[in-house]
Amino acid sequence: MAPQPPPLLAAACIGCTLAMFGTGLSDLRQMLATKSVENIQFLPFLTTDINNLSWLGYGCLKQDWTLIAVNTIGAALQTLYILVYLYYSPTKRAVLLQSLVLLAVLATGYGYFTLVVGDARTRLARLGLFCSAFTISMYLSPLADLARVVQSRSTRCLSFPLAVTTCLASSSWTLYGLQLRDPYITVPNVPGIVTSVVRFWLFWRYRDKPHRPLPA
Repeated sequence: MAPQPPPLLAAACIGCTLAMFGTGLSDLRQMLATKSVENIQFLPFLTTDINNLSWLGYGCLKQDWTLIAVNTIGAALQTLYILVYLYYSPTKRAVLLQSLVLLAVLATGYGYFTLVVGDARTRLARLGLFCSAFTISMYLSPLADLARVVQSRSTRCLSFPLAVTTCLASSSWTLYGLQLRDPYITVPNVPGIVTSVVRFWLFWRYRDKPHRPLPA
């Protein structure tokens, strides 16, 4: 019988991850209040939605209700953010094109994992590998922002609540993966802990430093 995580750990994973997803609610409130998408990036909504839907598929194959619950809610939230962004965006064509690319990627992935990969264990392993690689790339993608913080000596482009919730969520899922002996869950969350610690250090290092504009 496969090892089962303690209910408290599963609850921590769900709670911390939903808190991380909830940091996007500030963007949602801003879009609704200003009826504009100015200073709000669309790509994070899109990539997080792909990530949630991929992990939802992995959770369904693995019959892991913690993964299913958290990624169902996460995918619903990200889809809501995408629809609101699309509604208020002045460049609807570009946003719609990116959304259609997302749907094409998901349809291709679904066809591959259901039609091409016949063995259930192989399907689970390959989907787990894809989810892990995609999650790692998401956690490492803000490195450019971290470099910008060092250059400008300002943490204006960083969100402290997001750093806290990312650290808590990554730590919870790392423990969860260790409990289940599932490297596809454990490994991709380690970079989340590392990048969060780096963010905390930057907040501490530049907390009293004046902003230094970057050269044009």
